[in-house]
Amino acid sequence: MSDSKQHFDEMLLNSDAVRQPYQEYQKWFSKEDPSRLSKKSKEAEAFFRRTGITFNVYGQAAAQERLIPFDLIPRIISNREWTKLSKGIEQRVTAINAFLHDIYGRQEILRAGVVPRELIAQNEAFTPQMMGFSPPGNVYTHIVGIDLVRTGEDDFFVLEDNARTPSGVSYMLENRETMLQMFPELFSQNKVQPVSNYPKNLRRSLAACAPKGCTGTPTIAVLTPGIFNSAYFEHSFLADQMGVELVEGHDLRVVDGRIAMRTTEGYKVIDVLYRRVDDDYLDPLNFDPNSMLGVPGIMDVYRAGNITIANAPGTGIADDKAIYSFMPDIVEFYTGEKALLKNVQTWRCSEPDALAYVLDNLADLVVKEVHGSGGYGMLVGPAASKKEIAAFAAKLRKTPGNYIAQPTLSLSTVPIFANKGLAPRHVDLRPFVLVSPKGINITPGGLTRVALKQGSLVVNSSQGGGTKDTWVLED
Repeated sequence: MSDSKQHFDEMLLNSDAVRQPYQEYQKWFSKEDPSRLSKKSKEAEAFFRRTGITFNVYGQAAAQERLIPFDLIPRIISNREWTKLSKGIEQRVTAINAFLHDIYGRQEILRAGVVPRELIAQNEAFTPQMMGFSPPGNVYTHIVGIDLVRTGEDDFFVLEDNARTPSGVSYMLENRETMLQMFPELFSQNKVQPVSNYPKNLRRSLAACAPKGCTGTPTIAVLTPGIFNSAYFEHSFLADQMGVELVEGHDLRVVDGRIAMRTTEGYKVIDVLYRRVDDDYLDPLNFDPNSMLGVPGIMDVYRAGNITIANAPGTGIADDKAIYSFMPDIVEFYTGEKALLKNVQTWRCSEPDALAYVLDNLADLVVKEVHGSGGYGMLVGPAASKKEIAAFAAKLRKTPGNYIAQPTLSLSTVPIFANKGLAPRHVDLRPFVLVSPKGINITPGGLTRVALKQGSLVVNSSQGGGTKDTWVLED
């Protein structure tokens, strides 16, 4: 990549020097036959295809299924770097949970003027049905994904928070399984912290959030919208790995004030429901009356304290990108400490001065929808044509409150295995966090997404990105 020198390379200090976390790996790689590695790369693709690790691309003909490309060069993080990151992630997730408890309760942060009241009141992600109700154990965000980017040796930024239904953990687990099968010798030479206990930790964490009335071992189930959902593989994978039932809305009903699932032996009560169905479709009696995916009356059972829904309805407001811009203040308000993880500078286009600045500098900025995800509905100014910028400016003027803007960061690169050897590509990282009354558990590593197109900053699988195994080294 012609401009690679402008970016922090996580593996190479220069053409000769290798950064410390990669030194053992580099010794191994330098002795490997490139043709063997090419063969292994094709084996990995065959393994993913055989396992059925696909995702759907919507908005295209027949919503075709695709493999997410896997790159066999791992991303390696030192124990020192991870320890520092973990503290910042734990602090941020603690603050997000406290924020949700407050927003649906006393709203102290609004009274204090730290977050503008209209940003909550006029927000489509705000769920009035959650007002005055505390979920079991006061946990709103049972599973969280925090998207991080890096710009230098010690410079990490939070790009966005995923508190609603973070996806991608199945790829983290399968990427590691694939690497262990293909290169077992690497894991004896490099002391890599394991990720394989995530399903066991997830089950344990969800069980710890069971409602008060639960006696004995909690019954857990995963609620999926069904086989046509883009993340269906992950839903079935996690249910299987946890040893719990995978259910759809039509499998569930209210029985004697509890939610029960249909089994061959009749209906069985569920204590904890890990739902991968959006709020709007969760309960046709309380949200969208046309929904065929949810369970009529589940919100009434929930508010009566007879089931735990993970993540809690209404958590999506913490994903809002306008709320994101207040996160350093939110962290300080609830923890009494300065945020350990930095935000990316953000302009809220709902504010006239910010809008004027953004319109004047569109060619240099990244503009995102406040409720957007998956890389859709965004403008990457430096990669856009004059025509695209003009069209986006018109959208901004029409509905400025729908957008935020950020500078184009100089994202770090990690090498990928390309036809002509190693080539740098931009990456981000989504660590996965489990929250229960017993504490916060952060899986060492997470999902590294990589922009496979040369020079591209968009890592989303729906936009042509791939994934890598992420190693966190032991001391």
